[in-house]
Amino acid sequence: MAKILEITQLGNPVLRKQAKEVENLLDKNVQELISDMFFTLNAVNGAGIAAPQVNELLRVFIVSSRPTPRYPNAPQMEAFTVINPTIVSYSEEIVSDWEGCLSIPKVRGLVPRSKSIIANYFDLKGKKQKIELTDFPARVFQHEYDHLNGIVFFDRMDDVKDIMMESEWTKRVLGRDRD
Repeated sequence: MAKILEITQLGNPVLRKQAKEVENLLDKNVQELISDMFFTLNAVNGAGIAAPQVNELLRVFIVSSRPTPRYPNAPQMEAFTVINPTIVSYSEEIVSDWEGCLSIPKVRGLVPRSKSIIANYFDLKGKKQKIELTDFPARVFQHEYDHLNGIVFFDRMDDVKDIMMESEWTKRVLGRDRD
């Protein structure tokens, strides 16, 4: 039975380490970890989660773009598991937008990222996939990919003055007061 995993918080050294390739994609423990990551991600209304965020140094993450209280304008798409990814192409067009992170709760930052990417990865069944993503799903993929390389969104920001508490972000950027 799937369980909610504890989310590693900024300051924990695991978030600054390079994750290892998954050797046996169909390993029972890896599959159980992924199941628990899905369960955790849904419980906290995240758009993505990487294995280092649950204290596992494996090159695994989940992208789950859908409207949630944390990302009300996210496009709806089927969630998918990414194992041993490689981003093979980044668009030249860079877009800055607000990001949050489950490992840095209640904080948002304005982060520049490529508008679109092309990536290769293995899926939950161990099958090689190639995907092209644009806008929000591309941003989530890049954010989670960074976690596999010990990078957090603060590292990508142009200016620390573009950090804001989520409550202020909700008022100023979304234009609504939080309950």
